Parts: sequence; C-alpha cells; structure tokens
Amino acid sequence: MENINTICIIGAGTMGSGIVQVCAQNGFYTLLYDINTEGIEKAKTAIQKNLNYLVDKQKISVEEKSTIFNRIKFVTDTNDCIADVFIEAIVEKVEAKVSIFNQLAEVNHSEAIFATNTSSLSISAIQSGIQNPVRVVGMHFFNPAPLMKLVEVVKGEQTSDEAAQTVYDLCKQLNKTPVICKDAPGFIVNRVARHYYLEAMNLVEQGNATIENVDELMEATGFKMGPFKLMDLIGMDINLAVTQSLYHAFNGEERFKPSSLQINKVAANELGKKTGKGFYNYT
Repeated sequence: MENINTICIIGAGTMGSGIVQVCAQNGFYTLLYDINTEGIEKAKTAIQKNLNYLVDKQKISVEEKSTIFNRIKFVTDTNDCIADVFIEAIVEKVEAKVSIFNQLAEVNHSEAIFATNTSSLSISAIQSGIQNPVRVVGMHFFNPAPLMKLVEVVKGEQTSDEAAQTVYDLCKQLNKTPVICKDAPGFIVNRVARHYYLEAMNLVEQGNATIENVDELMEATGFKMGPFKLMDLIGMDINLAVTQSLYHAFNGEERFKPSSLQINKVAANELGKKTGKGFYNYT
C-alpha cells in the first residue's frame, strides 16, 4: 500500500483509546469505532486527559492538543468505518475478531489491511476465516500504548510480505520500535515474560517471598516495574487470559500452568488499577 491516510481502531477500551491517541499524535486521520456509546465517551475522556497531561508537561502546546483531538472521529456504525488500515483491540476471542473484520471487509477496498492487537491468539487462526487473508497481520502494542515503544508485527501463515512491511513501516511512522516475528504461541514478549509473572506468583504461593519483596528486588535489579505491579497495570483478567492461552497451546505444559493466586484475583474482580484493587490497593 503506497499511502495510508486513515486508520480505524476497533474497540474503545484502554488499549484502543491509547492506540487512537498514538495515531492522531503522529498526524493520521483516525477513527475510533465501538458499538458501545458509553465506551466511546470514556475513551474521549481518557484521550483528553492524556493530552492535557502532555500540555501540562509542555510536551505539546494547547494548539497541538486541539489539532490532535480534531483528527479523531468517534463512530458507532461499521458503515462509517472506511479506512486504509484497521487495528482491532476487542475481546480476545477468534470468532469476535473474524466477525468484525468480515463486516469491515464488506464496506472497504480490497487492499485494506486488517491488523489485530491480540497478545496471544493465533494470527493464522484469525486469518483463516477472513476473505483475502494475506492482508491480516498481528500488530501487538503494549500497555500503555502512548508510552511503550515496542510493537510486535506478527506474520500469520498467509500474511503477505507486503502487508507485514506496510505495518512495519506504519509503526515507524507512529514513532514505535517494530519487530517482525512469526505466529507462535505468545509471540516473543509474552512467551518470555510469562515466567516473570508465574515464577513470581509461585514464590509467593510457596511462602518464600512476599509480593512487596519480589517487586522491590526486581526493580532494584533494573526492571522498571516488578511483576505484581505490572500485572496490576496490565489487568489481571488480560494477563491471566494470556497465560491460559499459552497453557492450552502447549497442551497443558506445567511451566505455563496458571497460578491460583491470579485465578482467585480474577474471580474476586480484583483486576488491578482499573478496578481499584489487585495485588495492591489503588483507592
């Protein structure tokens, strides 16, 4: 694809609104679609709050803030979602992602690229249900999207080199650091990082350390955030879902077994910062 003029983000949650901000800040006309009007309003508030913070920190001017926000259009009808690149950040279910991509394919040109922000689902499985699957690619941002530089560009079995390169180049335009990788359970980061979380929880469950001990020590060795603080930031439900996905993908291999410590947190709706309580209290 020669020129990308419009990017459409699907899903107005934390990740979706963050990606919208990134796109608009870097000069792209950006659509944010969500069927839920309440979600749209929350996203507007979150984006404005983040931009106000940048103004306060003198990272952008008041005029730039207005320009950035005016590049964003909020929509609730898929017929209004006309774009060159789509980035979905919806529920982690293959069926849901396939369904929305197929709806969008009906109203867009045949070369539109469909990127999924999934952190653990198979890109190949998603593209197998899509018309023209060569244009489906993984574009895995990390939370919070406006701050985290890395983006995993994931090639499924049928992803064309052109689509992967287009997304790679787009990441550069978004001032991100892209890394191309093949479709595999957990891709690169979540595959490696899984044990950062799981071994930390094992230590606590076995009574060998406290949550605070582990976080303090890991941060003292150079990690920006300890595993428990990081799980609270990501969201306990999301982090657990990734672990469960890898555990299933590796046929129940013990080293990927979800921790009961995290399972119990999710069951109690103690999901971290977004609910006010996780491994730490935020109220």
